Amino acid sequence: MDIAIIGGGASGFFCALNIAMQRPDAQITIFERTSTLLGKVRISGGGRCNVTHSLFDAIDLVKKYPRGAREMLSPFIKFNPENTIEWFRQRGVTLKTEPDGRMFPVTDSSETIIECFLREAEKLGIQILMNAGITQIKKTEHAFELHTNTQRYRCDAVVVAAGGNIAEDLKNTLLVMGHTFVPSVPSLFTFNVPKHPINSLMGVSVPMASVKIAGTKLFEEGPVLITHWGFSGPAILRLSAWGARHLASVNYEFKFIINWIQGSTPDYIFQELSNYKQWHQQANILNSPIDIPKRLWKFFVNDTGIDDHTIWQAVPKHLLQKLARRVSVDEYDARGKTTYKDEFVTAGGIQLKELDFKTMESKMVPGLYFTGEIIDVDGITGGFNFQNAWTTGWLAANSLAIS
Repeated sequence: MDIAIIGGGASGFFCALNIAMQRPDAQITIFERTSTLLGKVRISGGGRCNVTHSLFDAIDLVKKYPRGAREMLSPFIKFNPENTIEWFRQRGVTLKTEPDGRMFPVTDSSETIIECFLREAEKLGIQILMNAGITQIKKTEHAFELHTNTQRYRCDAVVVAAGGNIAEDLKNTLLVMGHTFVPSVPSLFTFNVPKHPINSLMGVSVPMASVKIAGTKLFEEGPVLITHWGFSGPAILRLSAWGARHLASVNYEFKFIINWIQGSTPDYIFQELSNYKQWHQQANILNSPIDIPKRLWKFFVNDTGIDDHTIWQAVPKHLLQKLARRVSVDEYDARGKTTYKDEFVTAGGIQLKELDFKTMESKMVPGLYFTGEIIDVDGITGGFNFQNAWTTGWLAANSLAIS
């Protein structure tokens, strides 16, 4: 049996390896259109590779997927992060769990994952063709014919694992075959607030804030980081995933509100400030009762029009109220986005209703499979997009191994 894997990324490799393990007689070829294999694996997690997340229950796991949650429930029951951990353990790669649940190789190096895949591929006899972008797929009576710019290949089954940024010619050939695409938009990005004075605080972070897109129900909690272009951190990135389509529809120009003390209200903060003023009248205004970074508090004080040398007794009620609002309903105007550390993730891809999520096979073209980011499934930051890659790749491999 000849099987073609289109895409030399995480899902394509994982699928190829799992087929080869179960079907030693299969001839498996990975077609990679660029000169780089496993590019996202290499840059994930700042070069450490966020392999998965320690969320093992499928019902909880699917809640981390803005798109595809319902469809992925059954797949995650069959292959979840525990299975991922064991798969790598059996190949000499130990994963560790960080306090936030993200899982990385104990080496803290993505090269550990890449070397594992390449070593296994060589051992299993998987052929890898570089700079071999597929421009056309033709279905014949009993097989497929793949075209690159220079050659043609025959195979019995095709797995498309080409990622979210699929080449136009490959996309067109899939459209001709009857598939449709949900338009792709960026997910997992940071919020740009150009030329705002708060950008001078780059590097300041708050461990537990909440962020809301004004005029919507979109809301997230968690760490927020100030950058030289605006805001990042897990809360921002998760919010960008949940709001991917809405934010694209407004061309990434929107208002968002940060509550720097999660769960607080302006009235609550005002009362805290008033109480502090009453008991510390001669203290300097930069001495704050509010649990936020000192640089951020100083910024709010100065931006409210209060001098550094002011004592608490001299701060009038209306300025305390203004400070309270800055702490709990701090509003900003986003003007654009920035990809997070080159980890480009897309929302969109092959329509979910066109796939059998027991096998990842096309419902329209027998023998054609889809895995990973090319399907309209995406997760928030934290290892969830890789888990989608592993799970869908494993399902397709299992189906092909018994066919």
